[in-house]
Amino acid sequence: MENVKGMLSSSVEGLAIFEQVVSDLERAGPGYRLVSLSADLQSDANPEPRDFVIRAEDHGVPQARHRVIIVGIRSDIVGKFTLKLQRRNAWVPVRDMLTGLPRLRSGLSRRDDEHAWYDAVVDATETVGKIIRDYPGNNFSGFLDELERVEERLLTTSQLGRASNARKPLSRKLQTELAAFLDDPNLIGVSGHETRGHMPSDLARYLYAASFAKVEGVSPRAHQFPDILAPKHKNWKTGKFNDRFRVQIGTAPASTVTSHISKDGHYFIHPDPTQCRSLTVREAARLQTFPDDYHFMGNRTEQFVQVGNAVPPFLARQIADTLLPVFESL
Repeated sequence: MENVKGMLSSSVEGLAIFEQVVSDLERAGPGYRLVSLSADLQSDANPEPRDFVIRAEDHGVPQARHRVIIVGIRSDIVGKFTLKLQRRNAWVPVRDMLTGLPRLRSGLSRRDDEHAWYDAVVDATETVGKIIRDYPGNNFSGFLDELERVEERLLTTSQLGRASNARKPLSRKLQTELAAFLDDPNLIGVSGHETRGHMPSDLARYLYAASFAKVEGVSPRAHQFPDILAPKHKNWKTGKFNDRFRVQIGTAPASTVTSHISKDGHYFIHPDPTQCRSLTVREAARLQTFPDDYHFMGNRTEQFVQVGNAVPPFLARQIADTLLPVFESL
């Protein structure tokens, strides 16, 4: 069974949901023992609720996805097995997962061609340039250098397409097992690598946020957005919208990819400021560790929902490998 971590602290009419679920699962059929795949426990120990939380980034998934996963094994056979997922020595960063996917420019919500996009992003860079006196980070000179780099590449970026099915080799830095899982040597292209259209005002916010993240190493919070870039939300600086615009940091695992990515993309801004956009379906699928030969059906919104609602396939594969001895013994 898999669910969100919030179920550990949720209750209905004063009853703790997790305790009720555990009780029901243990008493089902002939009786089951609930096993944690992530905690170091003796075979006869009773796991605490937190022991059922699996941190995907600890198991080679390039994403800080924390989920409750419970395995129930019949009480009469559970003592035969020691089941635990193998932890990886290093986290997989976003930039290594996006290697091999072509650079794309974002689109515009209304009129969209390379000239209109170029004009809109030039305006965005000018807007961002006006706030340098109020820059809230620690690396002001690095931020200026990054803005200059973006400006130098604007014309070239404007000539990029908004979609591509091209596919180049994966990063050589990827762990061999993960790279083999994602790759198919017979595959000549990918689907779903197409950008959204964004409002010009959001282009300025994406440009600022991605440039800030590039030099500061963290995505800016709401209070770190200058007033000139603040959206017109009454509660913008109350803390309620702290992560309204979130950049996926290239040097770290991604934040949790959820179905909310189907809404507007603000939580999933591409780490490269020059592209000035949110992630494509294919990029989100990479962060979820879907192999490149997966094709998602329906419109783009439906495809994002399919990606965001999934258990990362590379993690699912490891869970299956861990549990295989149980089935082989029956």
